[in-house]
Amino acid sequence: MTNTTVQAVKERLDNGEQLNIIDVRESAEYYNDNIGAILLPLSKLRNFDSENLEEIQEQEIIVHCQAGKRSLEACMLLEQMGFTHVVNMEGGILAWRAAFGDANI
Repeated sequence: MTNTTVQAVKERLDNGEQLNIIDVRESAEYYNDNIGAILLPLSKLRNFDSENLEEIQEQEIIVHCQAGKRSLEACMLLEQMGFTHVVNMEGGILAWRAAFGDANI
């Protein structure tokens, strides 16, 4: 697992890169604000339910949550499931809001 910043992720999105971003918050949090990530709550990952992410198992996957704690756990779980390029977005949506304001894409 490696780490990235919200600034680096936003720059890549702004440059048109197609990123595999996973949001491990719960549904209500996701629908309040999101950055276009795939919703896969940590509660599902804890049951080793990766919701058909196997097709991107060898690709980079950026994981985020509200502040960074759940995404760190999710990254470790994904690595245990065999995902090879897992990246934790430090600070989560709170860092995104602090840096850029609105977190809806």
